Amino acid sequence: MDKKNALRAGALAAGTTLMMLLMSSPALALTRDDGDDPGSHLSVIETLGLYVVLPIALFLVIAGLVMVLDKSHKQPNQG
Repeated sequence: MDKKNALRAGALAAGTTLMMLLMSSPALALTRDDGDDPGSHLSVIETLGLYVVLPIALFLVIAGLVMVLDKSHKQPNQG
């Protein structure tokens, strides 16, 4: 893919994203809906733990399990 095609694709993606943002209506977050029951606010530590530490820990656990339970053993080079 040459630079002209890459530039055209990037411009198209940026233009499409910009148009979607401009044409979407606001979320109206200040207006309460029927049945709306917000919970208590999270502290900074709780937010960081939930959205930063927990995903990293889950990734490490899954990656560790994949490495430990990997059945394909590399054979030493013979030659």
